[in-house]
Amino acid sequence: MTENLKQETVLVTAATGKTGHRVAERLAERGVQVRAGSRRGAVPFDWEDPSTWAPALGGADAAYVTYYPDLAGPGATEAMRAFGQAAAAAGVGRLVLLSGRGEPDAVEAESALREAGVPLTVVRASFFAQNFSEGPMAEGVAQGELVFPAGGTAEPFIDADDLADVMVAVLTEEGHTGETYEVTGSRLLTFQEAAEEIGRATGREVRYVPVTGEEYQGMLQQVGLPAQDAQWLVELFTMLMDGHNASTTDGVRQVLGRAPRDFADYARDAAKAGAWDA
Repeated sequence: MTENLKQETVLVTAATGKTGHRVAERLAERGVQVRAGSRRGAVPFDWEDPSTWAPALGGADAAYVTYYPDLAGPGATEAMRAFGQAAAAAGVGRLVLLSGRGEPDAVEAESALREAGVPLTVVRASFFAQNFSEGPMAEGVAQGELVFPAGGTAEPFIDADDLADVMVAVLTEEGHTGETYEVTGSRLLTFQEAAEEIGRATGREVRYVPVTGEEYQGMLQQVGLPAQDAQWLVELFTMLMDGHNASTTDGVRQVLGRAPRDFADYARDAAKAGAWDA
């Protein structure tokens, strides 16, 4: 990374999220000036409040864009179009967007962000390994059950630390503008196999419990998710787990020059860190 890039200011949206905090930390370690945007942080940024966007973007040279709750979600395309316009008006030099692999609605949102003309790099990621250890799934896994409507479909789970390394490289190195990368883990695992890997790492049984989409929607509603949101999530999972993403890519190697971390290494490190302590 050049000294010039070190002097840049990078806005990290959703900077307290699963990928945002990792990207912000890594950028800071490289000497980049980080503007950590979040709902309650020093730099207010809220996807549901467009009035926070322009102040956060003002003076930023680049931005890491990760949309909540998902780039394929309702309203994401409109939000990306408006955010792109705000970034262009603020004079932001480039954007790096986290997108979902194999999500047609996310591709529409990518295009909407691109309309404003700000140089854009898109990184489409597979299912995060950390979904098992950070967030709602972690409690169930800690209790010995991984419940999800995936059937026997295999997925190339990506480590969020690998994804963050990719994002930081794209944000700080030359040659990535205009590119679209698909990043995955190094091998395919079914959710049953993922549960077994986690079980080996924790030293206790973790059982995969396949459920139908309807059953999973009911579970989401029982824990307080509104019916409409629960239905949308189940529809997204159903689409993602139809097998069309059951392949690996070399996206991580393309950007970083190395292979992605193996799921077993992720599970071992997460267990060691106490992610699934009862």
